[in-house]
Parts: sequence; structure tokens; C-alpha cells
Amino acid sequence: QVQLVESGGGLVQAGGSLRLSCAASGRTFSSHAMGWFRQAPGKGRELVAAITWSGGSTYYADSVKGRFTISRNNAKNTVYLQMNSLKPEDTAVYYCATAIGGSYYYKEDGYDSWGQGTQVTVSS
Repeated sequence: QVQLVESGGGLVQAGGSLRLSCAASGRTFSSHAMGWFRQAPGKGRELVAAITWSGGSTYYADSVKGRFTISRNNAKNTVYLQMNSLKPEDTAVYYCATAIGGSYYYKEDGYDSWGQGTQVTVSS
């Protein structure tokens, strides 16, 4: 298991930017893909972005493509989510998660460690 701690959430106006960070400790971070999920009130958790263990391949949900960027620094055991041109519909609790292997998965059951979540609120 790995322990994950997210930071960087907050309140921002539409069109603004935020950068989320997820610091990992415990199991070897660099061997595992990472994902950022979000859950809006009354909705299920959805995968927003994911990155392979090396950073060589990334995935973005259609709703955030071109606005969000996922990256990782294996030397710092940290994964990031840069969020630009934020919209009110991006409002949600954002969670980082560790995949069970080096490749990412599109569903929650491919991830076995989760952070506590960080709130992102975008006002119109």
C-alpha cells in the first residue's frame, strides 16, 4: 500500500487555474501508474486523467482534454494535475490514486490506494 496526500484545491473563478499535487509515500511510487479522479455532488467518481509509471503515456477524459495536464516527478514521489480554463462543471472533490501496475486503468477497480481528496470549487 501507498499513502497519498493531495493538496492545491480551493475556490477559483471560471477561467482560472489551479495545480493539484499528490505526494506519495510507502510502496515504490515510480513503478505504478497514477490517476486523478473526481466526484461531483450526487455523481459517481470519474477518471479525469492518468499517467503511466514512466510518464510516457497519458489519458484525459474528453471533458478536460486541452485544459488539464497530468505530470509526475518520480524523484519527488509526486503527481500533479494542472487545471486551466476551469469551468463551474469542474467543481468536485479530486482524488489521486495509485494503479495496481505500471499502466493506467479507466475504472476505479484498477487502483488500490486513494488519497483523502481535495475540494475544487469553480464559481461562475
